[in-house]
Amino acid sequence: MAEDVKAWQARPLDPVYPIIYLDCIHVKVREGAVRVKAVYLAIGVTLAGEKEVLGMWLAQTEGAKFWLQVVTELRNRGVQDIFIACVDGLKGFPEAIEAVFPLAAVQLCIVHMVRHSLNYVSWKRRPEVAADLKRIYQSATADEAEQRLGEFEAKWDAEYLPIGQSWRRNWARLIPFFDYPPEIRKVIYTTNAIESVNMSLRKLTKNRGSFPSDEALLKLFYLALRNISQKWTMPIRDWKAALTRFTIQFEERLPQL
Repeated sequence: MAEDVKAWQARPLDPVYPIIYLDCIHVKVREGAVRVKAVYLAIGVTLAGEKEVLGMWLAQTEGAKFWLQVVTELRNRGVQDIFIACVDGLKGFPEAIEAVFPLAAVQLCIVHMVRHSLNYVSWKRRPEVAADLKRIYQSATADEAEQRLGEFEAKWDAEYLPIGQSWRRNWARLIPFFDYPPEIRKVIYTTNAIESVNMSLRKLTKNRGSFPSDEALLKLFYLALRNISQKWTMPIRDWKAALTRFTIQFEERLPQL
């Protein structure tokens, strides 16, 4: 089984992925004492609009060095270009991906930003705060979005100051989103690909408590990911419209079919 995991993690990949999502799940591993470790997943969307788990990595330390290892591995397995990389956290990631894929745009994941923001909010107020955040990221332009953010701060800073601060702090990595037409935005925003994977993996880890070793953890995740991806038989929603826009926007970077 360890050999299957190794072979899967080393298999060749497509030359171009219009979008790659990177996400993290924290799990407990017993190494004498119980330690919390981060497992990173990369999920690519192919030119055909199909989702593919590109690999998983156990991070001992997070930061530029770890990310450089991940993106170099993707390059060594045949990836030549990534248009947009959607990430949950940025520690060291932009530097690493820009070193290996200099043309890739790094987009901080809006779904995660919203979720982190709502952690501060009581259940009763969540629908209202979520609706006001939606006005920010559904704006037509970055300028309009910034105006909406100002309105959000004026209304909510007294109660939820960290939310506005967090959006301001990450603003430069949130606004590439507005450079794209609605068709592409919709696909970047919809991280259902990652969300459903995470839910299944979290269920596994919840039932297990902790894992006896890194190997046991990777084996179980590999089997779970294999089962999940067997159900991915359709392109992601609205892919045709998105691909048309990608073809126009990234014309010189698309393989000539």
